[in-house]
Amino acid sequence: MKVLLTGHKGYIGSVGSAMIKEAGHEVVGLDTGLFEGCDFGQPAASIPEVRKDIRDLTQADLQGFDGVIHLAALSNDPLGNLNGNLTYDINHHASVKLAELAKQAGVKRYVFASSCSTYGAAGDDFLDETASLNPVTAYGESKVFVERDVKKLADDSFSPTFMRNATAYGASPRLRLDIVLNDFVAAAMTTGKIFIKSDGTPWRPIVHIRDIMGAAITVLSAPKQKIHNEVFNVGSKNENYRISELADVVKDITGAKIEYDPNGGPDKRCYRVSCDKIERVLGWKTKWTARKGAEELYESYKKNGLKDEQRNRYMRIATIQRRLKDGELDSSLHWTAQTVGA
Repeated sequence: MKVLLTGHKGYIGSVGSAMIKEAGHEVVGLDTGLFEGCDFGQPAASIPEVRKDIRDLTQADLQGFDGVIHLAALSNDPLGNLNGNLTYDINHHASVKLAELAKQAGVKRYVFASSCSTYGAAGDDFLDETASLNPVTAYGESKVFVERDVKKLADDSFSPTFMRNATAYGASPRLRLDIVLNDFVAAAMTTGKIFIKSDGTPWRPIVHIRDIMGAAITVLSAPKQKIHNEVFNVGSKNENYRISELADVVKDITGAKIEYDPNGGPDKRCYRVSCDKIERVLGWKTKWTARKGAEELYESYKKNGLKDEQRNRYMRIATIQRRLKDGELDSSLHWTAQTVGA
């Protein structure tokens, strides 16, 4: 199968491209390069690529592909809050347009990286794919809208699948430290402290980036009747943690102290998910746990000499803000003429 991987130079994609090749598929990447310079450790494997913003795609860009794994997005809740309109423009409208272009070009499968943040403020009960959606951020809402709109495109020749990924973690050549487990381990190693901004009670399901890609690759080759227009929570029921519990895991590995923000209150984002469906329907299970992932991160940070003063470099919103300030990006997050011509 010939696969287009959007966001192949991002946090998940830079691990995923090699995994797609290892699964026996031909893979081509698509990325605009917003987070070049966030490299950490060994570089990602090189693959054929198209450097282009997903908002600027044409049908010709999708010709000849059998499947699309769509990762490219403004990638989390804080970054989505930078400019709500841009979040909807990139994460919602461009994702729907990509699906439309793929269908017109004869692409058979469209695997969308949705998110468990679609559940938003949900409390303590386990949620399956039939649960009500209650996003509390522009990021989460944009994912809901894509699911709604792309489902309408499904027909005998076009099969979209929606992967509601738990909160990602894990080592990557394009490191991110604006996600909870990665951040906790980085803080623990570089400062000896884990700082919790909330009261520690919110629930989060978490999943390793290699498991996210493993699930997407499984969908590519699964029988059509099992994945056609289906939604899957991606993670493990056993990998739901309170924020305080994740801090305890990291403390146990690193010996760091845990501190709470005295002004920190409950985080409205609170949800636990059941992932029984993907195991039942596709026979897929996660291979990673929070402890195994925290150990991997700790070893990666030590091996590559992560310093406290470097941590901001791996925060996505800080990278965008710096590029806006330096004139590399315009207000729409397109590269400026001076950058393109440099």
